Amino acid sequence: MESKLVIYNTLTRQKERFEPLHSPNVGMYVCGPTVYGDPHLGHARPAITFDLVFRYLQHLGYKVRYVRNITDVGHLEHDADEGEDKIAKKARLEQQEPMEIAQYYTNRYHAAMDALNVLRPSIEPHASGHIIEQQQLVQQIIDNGFAYESNGSIYFDIEAYNKRSQESGDWSQYGVLSGRSLENIKDASRELDGVGEKHNQADFALWKKAQPEHIMRWPSPWSDGFPGWHCECTAMGRKYLGEEFDIHGGGLDLVFPHHECEIAQAQASMGHPAVKYWMHNNMLTINGQKMGKSYNNFITLEQFFTGNHEKLEKAYSPMTIRFFILSAHYRGTVDFSNEALQAAEKGLEKLMNAIADLDRVQVSDKCDAETEKVVKSLREKCYDAMNDDLATPLVISYLFEGCTVINKLTDHKATICADCLKELSETMHLFAFDILGLQSRSQESGARSQEREEAFGKVVDMVLELRAKAKADKDWATSDKIRDELAAAGFEVKDTKDGVTWKLNK
Repeated sequence: MESKLVIYNTLTRQKERFEPLHSPNVGMYVCGPTVYGDPHLGHARPAITFDLVFRYLQHLGYKVRYVRNITDVGHLEHDADEGEDKIAKKARLEQQEPMEIAQYYTNRYHAAMDALNVLRPSIEPHASGHIIEQQQLVQQIIDNGFAYESNGSIYFDIEAYNKRSQESGDWSQYGVLSGRSLENIKDASRELDGVGEKHNQADFALWKKAQPEHIMRWPSPWSDGFPGWHCECTAMGRKYLGEEFDIHGGGLDLVFPHHECEIAQAQASMGHPAVKYWMHNNMLTINGQKMGKSYNNFITLEQFFTGNHEKLEKAYSPMTIRFFILSAHYRGTVDFSNEALQAAEKGLEKLMNAIADLDRVQVSDKCDAETEKVVKSLREKCYDAMNDDLATPLVISYLFEGCTVINKLTDHKATICADCLKELSETMHLFAFDILGLQSRSQESGARSQEREEAFGKVVDMVLELRAKAKADKDWATSDKIRDELAAAGFEVKDTKDGVTWKLNK
């Protein structure tokens, strides 16, 4: 199938026509969260950006395998090779198992993404579930002469890698994605030269020997330890998408060192690049500074949804957040402010009201000239914007042109025929809901209502478990009190031979 879609490739620093390696199949890998804290607005941007890519590619007829990982081991505090594992540190502070921390925050991430109407990926692999694949990757790199062992840890040898690149010219040097040269990287770490286990401070860890206090460890040919952060995406991308795949995405902050290291690992292990198109969304900032846990300036998505943060003037719905992010091009920066969010809220309301008002539009025998002109060009203009590197701000501006037409029609200041009304309705619904992934107020509130009912049921079940324990302990007073209090609140509790049942009498 011929594609009109053009996307910006970070690797070549230019827009390129999207031509999949094995059309109509598309493989897309996106770096997911490190699950040691609640998801914040900065996590929403890549999730929404690549949800948009996923939705649009599927709409164009491609069969997309979308892989988004969960990092639950190996991501150290300083995003490199030093400090404590972020999840292990959180577990130590909370006095829990690391996997308890990882599971809890994975669940919280999923709940927030569901609220934002972000589709689940095709596959969501965990780093801790692919230790063998990462060890195999490390061994291949060692066997090919691009890594070395030092005190039980394995490091990638960047100088050996670049020497191979210079001698053959058939693969890129380290730094090709970020535009950094090895000398730049060396200069940045020159004060550390000769210190520690590395031959060169620019080298990065493929496998780290675990210190005695390190909880998360696995046996390997080199030591009991854990994989370097960069290994997981290379290993899991290859496992689920093959040695070569179409798109690798993530935030711009991952270009260096994470994605740079991925490129080097892929070539050093396989002898060729793995990824055709590298796509990166830009940062979301507060007062010009990147929002993130390491900067301690983040606002969680739950805080946005509830308004419970000192920087927030009010609560903002998940769809307001989604509309806010899509109102800027994915490669442009977005700076948080209450004013910007309130503008997004008004824009979303305008769009949703207009789409709802389509049901009130009266059909005429023919369209007036201006209405016909806008309606007949609207779909093509939206497609042209999407095909030009996913220009969502333009799409939204065109949908607002549709809103203007709808408002004129409901005010009886314009006329529209049945065919044009059908076209207008289909175009507005297609781009607003199917492609941009927005939801109407009723859809959004319905989803939240279902979530509340599920949570409600879990609480009641927990209370009944306490009652069951009281009965088992022959604490009849507590058992009866729980039953009576539930009854007073409108719950009918029945003890049957198959267990306890309950219902809420409305």
